[in-house]
Amino acid sequence: MSGITVVLLTTALVVVLALLAAAAAGKLARLDGATYPAALTRAAATFAAVLTLAAALTGALAQLHT
Repeated sequence: MSGITVVLLTTALVVVLALLAAAAAGKLARLDGATYPAALTRAAATFAAVLTLAAALTGALAQLHT
């Protein structure tokens, strides 16, 4: 596999995992009795947190690699 293929597949995997985590957070918020806007806010915060964590991990691993 070429380098760009690995990067694109990894990016796609991270986005899918972030979407799954956001959907789970939104569903759990609704089951807890939150309103739809509150559940959507929690889902969005979870999505952003997963992407931020992936970016931080990538940055840390990039520094170790060089």
